[in-house]
Amino acid sequence: MVHAGSLNGDGALRVRVTAGGDRTLVDEVQRLLDAAMTARGAYVRLADRVARAYAPVVHVTALAAASFWIAMGLGLHDSIMIAVAVLIITCPCALALAVPAVQVVATGALFRAGVLPRSADMIERLAQVDTVAFDKTGTLTLPDPVLHVPEGTDPELVALAARLALSSRHPLAAILARRAAGAAFEGVTETTGAGISARIDGFDARLGSPAFCGLPAPDHVQPSASLIAFRLADQGFVAGVDQALRPDAQEVIGALRGMGLRLLILSGDRPEAVAPVAAALGITDFRAGLKPADKIAALDALKAEGRRVLMVGDGLNDAPALAAAYVSLSPVAAAAVTKAQADAEFLGDHLAPVRAAVLCARLSLARIRENLAIALLYNLIAVPLAVAGHVTPLVAALAMSGSSILVIANALRARLPAAAAMEIGP
Repeated sequence: MVHAGSLNGDGALRVRVTAGGDRTLVDEVQRLLDAAMTARGAYVRLADRVARAYAPVVHVTALAAASFWIAMGLGLHDSIMIAVAVLIITCPCALALAVPAVQVVATGALFRAGVLPRSADMIERLAQVDTVAFDKTGTLTLPDPVLHVPEGTDPELVALAARLALSSRHPLAAILARRAAGAAFEGVTETTGAGISARIDGFDARLGSPAFCGLPAPDHVQPSASLIAFRLADQGFVAGVDQALRPDAQEVIGALRGMGLRLLILSGDRPEAVAPVAAALGITDFRAGLKPADKIAALDALKAEGRRVLMVGDGLNDAPALAAAYVSLSPVAAAAVTKAQADAEFLGDHLAPVRAAVLCARLSLARIRENLAIALLYNLIAVPLAVAGHVTPLVAALAMSGSSILVIANALRARLPAAAAMEIGP
């Protein structure tokens, strides 16, 4: 099957069109995106709901207090001072700062951890996840494939192979060509579907499949790796090309598991390519060969179980799943359309920012709840005292300022612990 946007490296293709117009893969992805974005409603913060009713209640309380004391025979001036004290002491600063102050501190901590939030309510949703679903290629593994040359191979032989690879447009040859230190050879001929050949220093040289080069398949590479071979006269080697795990993937996966999170892999890659990665990370729940719609179906099934899923992915086929998940992250090297659907993106070649984001979000949610409790407790104590006439406007102003300072000081505790910050890779 040839999808729209595919690149033909060499040769002619005869293609029979089976889907056109709005039935292409790109259009299917866009339809899934639209449906997923519609299904995920906006997160309405508790502080916003309370604040909307707070101002009218405060004014009614102040008016009621003044009316009560006037009715009790207190002078107009003193009654008005009591009403003013009520208005000042119930200023909604502590309540209004309860959530934003934590968000500012948490956002700064995420930036330092290499996480760039794109959604305002991402932190609250991330704190509530109990399941993390990873894509494999480019997410658990590094985005660029790694070339594995057999140990003991002559560096000069590898250098010649890299120069010959400059003349090929095959993706595997392009990876080998990165090691080229000189110009491409002349007189290169290409055998379609097999490889390229040339004369180097008077000897026949071939680069391509092991069969094309007359070399046996090696034992030093994973079964899921792609192979590229080079032969010069009676010398040669077979290299493997595969996706390497991110440097800290095993450590981070273990840490996430220790935080009580359920882990799984949702990949569009072949089962034989996904299984070794899952085994290396100790993830028993993995699903391979998934299309975009299959990933959304898997997320819907988890949602039906009451799960709140963090989806981490980077490919074009991950974009609908990122939009459909409860919350989502993508690497900075992800496709543009994928990053546009993620709630945040993380920098670098390490996976540690994912763990840092979950940890920071959990700390932030705890601080938000504490701040709301502080604001509520403050009002439960301060308002009756003000209504009873035991608080002057000056004392009310000091109490109001003190509650705001207390809320801000508690918000600073949302910063990541120093130990966790040290674990975050570049």
